[in-house]
Amino acid sequence: MNHIVTVQEAVTAFADWNEPTDAQLDAIELEMPLILADVDLIDAQIIAMDHMPNEVDTRRTRRALARMLAEWRTLANRTTDATVGGVA
Repeated sequence: MNHIVTVQEAVTAFADWNEPTDAQLDAIELEMPLILADVDLIDAQIIAMDHMPNEVDTRRTRRALARMLAEWRTLANRTTDATVGGVA
């Protein structure tokens, strides 16, 4: 006789409590411009690795890095402003 047994981890893997909270989703949405800028940088680096980098690849990578750093600065300033909360 074969017993049918459920695996607890498989059953609870999709439980409601395992979903991201509203605060986590808000944090992801706040970081989305940085995430997209980072993806653009990785894409530019992959394109440059595919062949001998030329001037266009160098500019593309430099522009993507500048955008990623600008988004990082913007996010850091935004979270600093939020944590300070107007305290002088």
